[in-house]
Amino acid sequence: MTVTAEDLQWFGKSFGAIVDNIETVIQGKRRTIELATICLLSEGHTLIEDVPGVGKTLLARSLAKSIDCSFQRIQFTPDLLPSDVTGVSVWDRESNHFVFRPGPVFANVVLGDEINRASPKTQSALLEAMEERQVTVDAVTRPLAAPFMVVATQNPIEHEGTYPLPEAQLDRFMMRLGMGYPERDKELEMLETHGHHSTLEDLEPVVDAADVNRMVDIAARVYVADAIRSYLVDLSDATRNDPDLLLGASPRATLYMQRAARTNAATEGRDFVTPDDVKEMLHPVLNHRLILQPEAQMRGSGVRSIIDAISDRVGVPGARTGV
Repeated sequence: MTVTAEDLQWFGKSFGAIVDNIETVIQGKRRTIELATICLLSEGHTLIEDVPGVGKTLLARSLAKSIDCSFQRIQFTPDLLPSDVTGVSVWDRESNHFVFRPGPVFANVVLGDEINRASPKTQSALLEAMEERQVTVDAVTRPLAAPFMVVATQNPIEHEGTYPLPEAQLDRFMMRLGMGYPERDKELEMLETHGHHSTLEDLEPVVDAADVNRMVDIAARVYVADAIRSYLVDLSDATRNDPDLLLGASPRATLYMQRAARTNAATEGRDFVTPDDVKEMLHPVLNHRLILQPEAQMRGSGVRSIIDAISDRVGVPGARTGV
């Protein structure tokens, strides 16, 4: 089923409404907001990694409040248990049997705040939910309602008392985003708008769960030509064979790049993916998946520069390929 012009027009209007709504709270970070929203509409999960106080949690909460969906926050701490995330079966004396009490993961948008402060055992409680959109407790599998998105935050500077996310967990995040410090004029604007109270409290939903699911469906129907698919595979293959990389992109990363590129095309009103859509998604999708060789680290090479070099090196399909 092809995407109609009416679908794309409605998609663009709804996407713009979500981004504009969040931008009333997070000033000067429009592209980061757009990428987080693209991740949601691509059925992905986002890891927001940056120093304290730059708005990581605020972005996650603003995204959740812009959608009329259920929202739960999990504050990850060393003593958090897997059952605190997934839920637990408790004995009900009146009914004389066990009753399942769902955990906070049973929500449309789940904020995992400072996810690297929990033990690996607790972190792994999210693996099934993030990949298969279901939770298994006591041999009973329960599906998670759509849309479903995990937005996790972590501080890359302070490592005392933290447990680095394993590669299996990192690979389940479609994107890793950074906030960065605001520009001077935006920080002055922030002092004005947040001077008396947080504008987050005034935020109202602009779409609901049904709207988000429709936008996901529209993005999934954006056309991807065979040449673009080959381009995606070539990019992933180049990371796997790069001498400076110990670990390249997984097949899941290739799939995520295609999904994100489709959504990016839809935000620009196109029903087909171009090489530029793919390039737009390279850094947010790949930057947390690639691991440098020790020799490359000693030379001062960075993942960002390697991604740029691979992007320049891999041949781009002709301009008319995606039409």
